[in-house]
Amino acid sequence: MKTSNIHGYCAIGVFNAKTDHNIGTLWRSAYILGASYIFTVGKRYKKQSSDVTRTWARIPYFHYDSLEDLCENIPYDCHLIAVELTEDAEFLHDFEHPKRAIYLLGSEDQGLPDTVLAKCRKVIKLPGNSSLNVAVTGSIVMYDRAAKLNLELPPNHR
Repeated sequence: MKTSNIHGYCAIGVFNAKTDHNIGTLWRSAYILGASYIFTVGKRYKKQSSDVTRTWARIPYFHYDSLEDLCENIPYDCHLIAVELTEDAEFLHDFEHPKRAIYLLGSEDQGLPDTVLAKCRKVIKLPGNSSLNVAVTGSIVMYDRAAKLNLELPPNHR
């Protein structure tokens, strides 16, 4: 059996998450839309009823104590991409997803601090003048990646 991964891989995580329920929803979307793993930075994830697929049992879940811990464990040649509503961020609809990407979202009330943004290779944003919750934002980013890379997910990945 020959295997290939022509589209690369991605992961998605949240920095100092505020609402556990939204993280569970994000994890479910990430799994369905092809994420290779999920993670948290700062605050740990607790199992949630909103994660009906039990994502943590299907793809790896990692916890990093700090941004430095995350950065020390990024896979080789993988881009750290911030998702944040900043003036100079690139709009998602114009963004070309790298083959290997880690998407990092901030908490719903604080976002990503400048110190975190400075460590990211790119910063992307969704249109609008106000932020969406972390589950909706992350789900849209994951869908955009799947659509632009024309990913066909296997039936058992639903």
